[in-house]
Amino acid sequence: MHLENGILIISIDVDVGNRKLGLINKGKNDANVNRHISEYSIGKIEEQALPLFTDLFNDLEIPVTFAIRGQLTEVDGSLLKLLLKSSIKHDVGAHGYYHRQFKNLSHSEAENELKLISTGMKKFGIIPKSFVFPVNSIAHLDMLEKHGYECYRGYGDFMNDCMYIEKCGKLWNIHPSLYIDQHTKFTFLKEILDISTAKKLPFHIWFHLWNFGETRNSIERNVNKLFLPLLKYAKKKEEMALLTFETMLSAAEKCMYQIAEPNTNRHLTP
Repeated sequence: MHLENGILIISIDVDVGNRKLGLINKGKNDANVNRHISEYSIGKIEEQALPLFTDLFNDLEIPVTFAIRGQLTEVDGSLLKLLLKSSIKHDVGAHGYYHRQFKNLSHSEAENELKLISTGMKKFGIIPKSFVFPVNSIAHLDMLEKHGYECYRGYGDFMNDCMYIEKCGKLWNIHPSLYIDQHTKFTFLKEILDISTAKKLPFHIWFHLWNFGETRNSIERNVNKLFLPLLKYAKKKEEMALLTFETMLSAAEKCMYQIAEPNTNRHLTP
């Protein structure tokens, strides 16, 4: 199975989403989110960061995957409503319910988390099809299939990250190519994007909302320094018909369409 051109996939982990969760959980869940920053602080940062990123993606008409922590549906729907009212149809996926590592969950505990996600998301008319495992702890794939997910983000690190998508059972692993933060250089991303378009490969970048600063000003500054030039460069590639922008879900659907065609295989590489 070959792509007609390169694709750029962006997935964003919303680990908390609102400072209220830090108060509700009374700090007991902090270690599952960040070793150094409390849930309350992460939630506060993400409240400021999400509108900045959505404005950027909407202005440039670029769809992305937002992996939302399910517990957020208990306390505040404003961030979800912001995504749903977006002028661009983003992929609203799931990022666990309590942001616990799935490898540490029993079968019944994983089942309960997925049920809670479905119930919480349903209140907003969302049926999540993309899944990002908290702390990239991959487990219970059979449960994802059972609950109707179509794709997930697999595990990768700097030495082993690649540019591919593969079928795992009934699910598609939208493999991560690169984890980025405020210290990532635009020139480095530009070079990899050039490889994506030249080789017709999927380039999947991911990050947390709290990776780009702790205040609105610092987040906005880093977004303008890294994302604005990257996305504008990618848009030029799109105008040249060398690149398309995909979410995790739309990339999976593209693969499903191709695999339905005759004489195709299940590994999306050059």
